[in-house]
Amino acid sequence: MNRSIVWTIAMKDIRAILSSSKIWIGYIVLPLLCGVVLPGIMILLILNMDLSSPKLAELETMLKHMPIGDIGGADDLRSRALYMIANYMLGPLFLLIPVINSMMTAVHSFVGEKERRTLESLLFAPIQVKDLFLGKVLASFVPAYSVTLVSFVLCGLVVDGLTFGTFGRLIFPSWNWLVLLLWLTPAFTMATILFSVLVSARTKGFQEAQQLAGVVVLPVVMLLVGQATGLLFLSGWVLWAAGAVLYAVDVVLLLSIARLNQRDVLFERQVH
Repeated sequence: MNRSIVWTIAMKDIRAILSSSKIWIGYIVLPLLCGVVLPGIMILLILNMDLSSPKLAELETMLKHMPIGDIGGADDLRSRALYMIANYMLGPLFLLIPVINSMMTAVHSFVGEKERRTLESLLFAPIQVKDLFLGKVLASFVPAYSVTLVSFVLCGLVVDGLTFGTFGRLIFPSWNWLVLLLWLTPAFTMATILFSVLVSARTKGFQEAQQLAGVVVLPVVMLLVGQATGLLFLSGWVLWAAGAVLYAVDVVLLLSIARLNQRDVLFERQVH
């Protein structure tokens, strides 16, 4: 692997991302929506909720059966609801942010080169196909994961700022958050990128590639529904195990990409 070539390809694609308003606006809007607006609205709704309403009986029953544990201090319905939102329900959103952003750029990696008529010269350049793919992967991973980290910090400021008056302490993030953000999210994001780059290299049009790669979002949507309905909760051990499996999948995908996408195959599928 030639690191200089890999980073040159990655920086070229990152500059292309920053120069496209359609892409970088998405990098701003989605993190703000998922990391600031939605958490703020959910917490404000709970803070202003009328706890005497009979409609809250189902919420109270659901919270009693959730493995929230000892939240310390006040243990009333409002406090448990706030703690559940801060440390359980928001988690899948921080899988959604890097997955969608990285998928859009990764899908565009080879198809975009074809549309700009630069793929032919890139394929004939004296670089290894493996280095080309690694550069494309890094170009999608670095911006998407960096934006996710920034949105996480902003989310923490919003959540702790709104709930400090109720708990008298910082409730965000929990240890599960750190495992999710630093272990599972990079693994899932990398799997999404590798799959999307593979799809991009095997298709001739952006819409076709986008539709095929879009299936990656379905597991995140299922997590969102499971967390919101109480059907599924991700404990620390589950997060560790899921991350380990995804890293193994990443290695398999990377090896498959390098083996299946040879220079002549890419040229035939993308240029002609």
